[in-house]
Amino acid sequence: MLKIAFHPIYKHPLPDKHRFPMMKYELLPQQLLHEGTCIEDNFFQPEIPSDEPILAVHDSEYYKALVNLDIKPSAARKIGFPLSDELVQRERIIADGTIKGCEFALKHGIAMNIAGGTHHAYSNRGEAFCMLNDQAIGARYLQNKGLRKRILIVDLDVHQGNGTAEIFQGDDSVFTFSMHGKGNYPFKKEISDLDIPLEKGTTDEAYLLQLKKTLPELLEKVRPNFIFYLCGVDVLASDKLGTLGMTMEGCLERDRYVLQTCHKAKIPVQCSMGGGYSPDIKIIVDAHANTFRVAQDIYA
Repeated sequence: MLKIAFHPIYKHPLPDKHRFPMMKYELLPQQLLHEGTCIEDNFFQPEIPSDEPILAVHDSEYYKALVNLDIKPSAARKIGFPLSDELVQRERIIADGTIKGCEFALKHGIAMNIAGGTHHAYSNRGEAFCMLNDQAIGARYLQNKGLRKRILIVDLDVHQGNGTAEIFQGDDSVFTFSMHGKGNYPFKKEISDLDIPLEKGTTDEAYLLQLKKTLPELLEKVRPNFIFYLCGVDVLASDKLGTLGMTMEGCLERDRYVLQTCHKAKIPVQCSMGGGYSPDIKIIVDAHANTFRVAQDIYA
């Protein structure tokens, strides 16, 4: 059974520019239930985890300052959200959703986090609405529990996974692959194990050709026994913060190909939703819903 981490909605007042993209976390599960793609039993609600898996990835001083809301103003500005205890708790709960998702993926082949994809969080700081790196935390959790050793992170958000790259620099047990918009944030990129920067306006055809060439090569080279998939829908041409030219159909085919590849290779996969900032909330929700629709088709 497909298991999906569903998170409490962030209720603290936010500026309009932040409130709009947060709406998808409430609307997406409603859509999946309404159309019959999912049932209530597909969802689980994560909780605040112990500090241990978080501190396996993040610097203790940074984490303590974050939990105590004692982040320096300059560092808080880089995060982008007005910090609150509720927001930090939600970020910890997101990490737990990915941790528990790892365990469900080991049982069922796949698990989804309806939030997550916080790949701009470094080991010692947050950036761009990311405070704790959920998939990095999940990867270390699997390794430290002796559940899996060789990890592949497939980051197909339009933005480079700079925090993830920093966390796993020099670590041969976790291979970081990021395919992203060349001109997108972060403008100073970190170095992943494999970075593929894409030109502005890259179309479905060019994108999928590159992906279908690269992913099988990585499975052969890395030989992972667990995959993390960051499936941001900010690759769409309509996205306000993206630079690529993909259609809804191309984004759907991207997800289908990645998940079919994982399923065929019998490698468990944990998916975090990542970004999506099209001006029409219906487009954001439908694009994210496609990932769940495809997962149900493949793993049913």
